[in-house]
Amino acid sequence: MIKGYVSIKEVAEKWGLTPRRVQVLCVNGRIKGAGKIGGVWAIPVDAQRPSDKRVTTGEYRNWRKNRERVSRSMKRSSHDEPL
Repeated sequence: MIKGYVSIKEVAEKWGLTPRRVQVLCVNGRIKGAGKIGGVWAIPVDAQRPSDKRVTTGEYRNWRKNRERVSRSMKRSSHDEPL
């Protein structure tokens, strides 16, 4: 590896993530200074771990069921109105 840069595997161990997660962060441009050299990602040694922007609040839990409830209630209300 080029001096001043490390591989995905090394960053994954350092940050406590899987190599695949680090690769996704690189592809999405979330790690500043990371770039591909040939077929290998090169990440600066001093790169900061980006914040985790995945939803962990449970806000979208059972979203399919909630969507069905809303669509059913909309159908009922449209039948109740006179023409």
